[in-house]
Amino acid sequence: MKVQREPFKLACIQFEPAIGRIEDNLQAMEKHTREACAAGASVVVLPELADSGYVFADRQELASLAQPIPEGRSAQVLIELAKELGIYIVSGLAEKEGDAFYNSAIFCGPDGYIGRYRKLHLWDMENPIFDPGNLGLPVFDTALGKIGLAICYDGWFPELFRSLALAGAELVCIPTNWVPMPAQPDGTEAMSNTLHRAAAHSNGFFIACADRVGIERGQPFIGQSLIIGPKGWALAGPASKDREETLIAEIDLSKIQTSRALNEHNNIIGDRRPDVYGNPIIGK
Repeated sequence: MKVQREPFKLACIQFEPAIGRIEDNLQAMEKHTREACAAGASVVVLPELADSGYVFADRQELASLAQPIPEGRSAQVLIELAKELGIYIVSGLAEKEGDAFYNSAIFCGPDGYIGRYRKLHLWDMENPIFDPGNLGLPVFDTALGKIGLAICYDGWFPELFRSLALAGAELVCIPTNWVPMPAQPDGTEAMSNTLHRAAAHSNGFFIACADRVGIERGQPFIGQSLIIGPKGWALAGPASKDREETLIAEIDLSKIQTSRALNEHNNIIGDRRPDVYGNPIIGK
């Protein structure tokens, strides 16, 4: 595929989905996406479970809201929107496949549906409600570059980011619904942001995290969406903790290889020692 090695704008949309109100959520997603496109964004990332809301009462409630990908209404709305606007869209969706339910992300672009990702690491009460992801860690080859996906708690696992980097990912788009971490001191940077900035730095790629805000059935969400460059520094954000807003940053994937060189002698990917990583030595 011919790759566009020119900078482009990426938007992370931070908004407040409403539990169970799929049509209202789709309208909000479309509105924010159109605004981001008008501001020049070629890639738009929306939060986790943006169409359905997050705090399901039980698996039965999830079953009433989840839809297949790409055939379901939510997926089709986003696919047609991406085609109309000529942009790429990543969004969290509640997915149904037969009797299974997945916390998923759809990826679509100017030519329509590209693929999907199913969350591998389920958080707290997601475990009795969702099925664990079973599609691995796909990296999608697009006209902009190689793009990987992850969802929320996936970001707590360095192995996931390393796997995406070794598969060629240059940008990782992450729909998320971050919640407060236990025992975090007041005034400190959100653990989620610390982890994702570290992952961007240690893998030398871009990461775009689109979080939600609000309180849903007693569960608060922390906002603070973030777009991070391959050196680990924020290009946009963190966004606010409690307001809907859209972050936009310029992404230049042509800088990935040079950004991985830390100095004349060190490369963040090239210096790996896989010959020893699988063979731990027990100290004596």
